[in-house]
Amino acid sequence: MNYRRFLHGAKFWFWVALFVAYSAGAVGLLMIDTYEDRYRHLSKVELTTVKAQEDVRRVGASQVAAVYRAQSGMPFASLPAGSTFQVVWPDGSTETMVIVDPSSPNGVRPVANSQIPAEAADKR
Repeated sequence: MNYRRFLHGAKFWFWVALFVAYSAGAVGLLMIDTYEDRYRHLSKVELTTVKAQEDVRRVGASQVAAVYRAQSGMPFASLPAGSTFQVVWPDGSTETMVIVDPSSPNGVRPVANSQIPAEAADKR
């Protein structure tokens, strides 16, 4: 009888732990809005949208990531290689980026099929 109670309790805590881990992962995506003053006037960000060429978006996202790192409390630990973040371009379009090389001006790569034009983003 105690064995069944133990199994039931173990299953319960397994699902609780799974839910907490999933929630933490889902909330863990950093969103950087380039309409903020600290990003808005960066040379590679001002006119960038998801419709711009990939190289332009990569350089703009690299600038954004560099400013974010510089203004964070731990500049060498924030946004390390492999990190992902969502960038909201000045027109309201969004896309998810992944850090490939934090020290490179082209060290950010867009995640495939993550681009959402401003028109579609407005409908959400």
